[in-house]
Order: sequence, then C-alpha cells, then structure tokens
Amino acid sequence: MSGLTKRFGDIVAVEGISFGIEQGMVCALLGPNGAGKTTTVAMLLGLVIPTSGHITIFGEDARADRYRVLPRMNFSSPYVELPQSLTVRENLTIYARLYSVRNIPGRLGALAEELGLGAVMERKFRSLSAGQKTRVTLAKALLNEPELILLDEPTASLDPDTADRVRSMLLAYQRRKGATVLLTSHNMTEVERISDHVIIMRTGRIVDQGTPAQLLDRYGHEDMEQVFLDIARNSDTATRETAKL
Repeated sequence: MSGLTKRFGDIVAVEGISFGIEQGMVCALLGPNGAGKTTTVAMLLGLVIPTSGHITIFGEDARADRYRVLPRMNFSSPYVELPQSLTVRENLTIYARLYSVRNIPGRLGALAEELGLGAVMERKFRSLSAGQKTRVTLAKALLNEPELILLDEPTASLDPDTADRVRSMLLAYQRRKGATVLLTSHNMTEVERISDHVIIMRTGRIVDQGTPAQLLDRYGHEDMEQVFLDIARNSDTATRETAKL
C-alpha cells in the first residue's frame, strides 16, 4: 500500500501509510485501540474505500481488480459473528460453496481435525463458547486455502494450550502453502513467536517497524510488550521513530 489514507468526516483514521509485505511473510500489525489497524485491514478487504492512496495485492489493483484478488484471500476475526442459527457444519458448508471449494466434506473433515472441531460440527453457532467460535472462524478463513490470510486476534478467548496448538497449525499451513499472513494481536508473546516483521501504528500513522529482534534491540527491552507500551505511551518516541522511516 502506498499513501493510504482514510477519513471519516473530520476524523482521520489512517493517514498516509505505506508498507509492503513479501510473499510468505508473517507480518504483525500492532497498535493501541484507535491506532487504525482495523480500518487498514478493512481497506485491504475492500470493505472500506480509501480516501486516497493505492493498494496492490498479488500485483493487481486491489480495488479495480478485486474479483481476481478476493478469491485468493480470506479473513478471520472473533468479533465478526457467523449466522447464529446455523450449525457449524452448515456455516462452513455455505462459505465453502461461496469459495467454490472442491470436495467440501473432505475439506471440512480436515479442518475439524486440525482445529479440534469434531465435537461441535452439529451444534448451532450461537451455542458455542467464545473459544470455540474463534476456532470456527479460523476454519472459515482456511476453507479456500488462501494465499493471503488476514487475521484479527487469531487466538482471542483461547486457553494457552489451545492457542499454542492453533499458532502451530497456522505456522504449519503458512509454511506448507507459502502463504502470506497479516495479523493484528494484543498478545505480544504470540507476536514474538510467529512474526517475521512487525509494523506498529499510532493515531493512524506507522511509527516504527522491523523484525521483533530489531525492535527489542532498538528500544532496549527484553520483550515486545515493553516495546508496545513504550510506543503507545510515549508520543516523543513515536515522533522520533516516525522520522526514521
């Protein structure tokens, strides 16, 4: 993306950001609440039209050629509910048809095994726990074996053991398929473990970026949580780091 900006009336949600993600990279997009992360992801998905700027995905204009781009992508968020009155199987079957997935029963079976969903496939979505819903939305995001996956808080509401298993599964998928992953997360341990690159936003702007190791060294901290707090709370640091980009 280049010079990407989104205004809602007098509010500037995203202001002139530019970055690229290489194929096969796991990139974390971080920032405090209101930083512009969700708006950025929504623009990538074509759900929100940028005020200005340009997005290219797979070498295609993301807006003009969105129907060539979108089938190769998918998205997951624990904050976006699937139809409540349908069972897990019914929900995933409908989405699989929308994505033109071949051998739908086989694909659903494989995902149910990978994400531990076998026991809930016939249950209505509204009856699931928060953690179970998170795993179902992840299954939805992997139905079409996407080349680009956008993940919003992929392990939200999961217990540590399940979260670890999900992270391992996502990394295995990413490496097997050579997929590119852009994720938002407030779990800094997760970010350190699985991210190749980190982009940090504050008040609609990119204030710093680099590998987790580079950011730890730059800020003189031992973990990414302290780096995050440093940037989120210190406007002088944010201004200084913006000048370096």
